[in-house]
Amino acid sequence: MRYMMLIYTTEGDRSAMPPEEVQQICESHSAVMDETRRRGMLVAVNGLGRTNTATTVRVENGKILATDGPFAETKEQLAGYYVLDCADLNEAIAWAARIPTACGGSKGSIEIRQLGEFPGVPESLLKPHPMAVNVSND
Repeated sequence: MRYMMLIYTTEGDRSAMPPEEVQQICESHSAVMDETRRRGMLVAVNGLGRTNTATTVRVENGKILATDGPFAETKEQLAGYYVLDCADLNEAIAWAARIPTACGGSKGSIEIRQLGEFPGVPESLLKPHPMAVNVSND
């Protein structure tokens, strides 16, 4: 089963973070990516731009309305995600616990969602990245 781990953090001034804390966060992400890639579980991983770069799109009465910023006002913002191919929710929870959430400047949380595939839509058929498959077969 494939699960998306949504990384929520409280956006702050990253330049005010001590360099060693930034380094520790980067190393923690690298460790999760390296191990899940080695195991052939890593499907996708990306960070997202800060909320001031977001655009929300709505269509009302046939008109496209584009608004700067995220859809909802929240204390935590979506910072990035992992998509991992896990055996079950328990394994997904174990991996989510290892993903750092302080990348925005303050500790946050991980939301786990199981991904669905759409029959007849090849782009929705999630497969591990070819590099992950090659690494796990070595």
